[in-house]
Amino acid sequence: MTVRLGQGAIGEELFSERAIALRVRQLGEQLSAEYAGRRPLFIGILNASAPFLADLTRAVTIPCEYDWIAVSKASGSDGLRIEKDTVAPIEGRHVVLIDDIVVTGVTLRYVVGALRARLPASLAVCTLLDRPGRRVADIEIMYRAFDVPDTYLVGYGLDDCGRYRELPGLHARGPRR
Repeated sequence: MTVRLGQGAIGEELFSERAIALRVRQLGEQLSAEYAGRRPLFIGILNASAPFLADLTRAVTIPCEYDWIAVSKASGSDGLRIEKDTVAPIEGRHVVLIDDIVVTGVTLRYVVGALRARLPASLAVCTLLDRPGRRVADIEIMYRAFDVPDTYLVGYGLDDCGRYRELPGLHARGPRR
């Protein structure tokens, strides 16, 4: 199915709202079982992970907390910097880092390194989408909802220049405009 919004067309729906909800519920069950007796701290990487983190924390059946971190390219360099840091203390906590999509893994490796330096009891990565064919950084992903092909995606938090985040499903987008 192709969705038309305004002047543009969004391509094929790869994952429907229903399929995403089912997979998020399954991840919530898995995380609830594996973190039973602990109070994990879920940290979402802004902005695109927001719907995934919100749905995932509602799907877990154990006490948990969540927080946010934002990363951007450092001005005038190839490096990254933390633009918005977490508020919750991390030391000694069981942390689950939530990402929307892992492509090269470079940003994720940076965030994992920054969080590990704060001495959590454990740190696991959970991503909505994994695109392993483009990976350049060695990063362990403990939990993933879907593997995806090398296609630009929009919807369920993922955007194209700020557009289409509100779509409930995930759609192929084609070349960026």
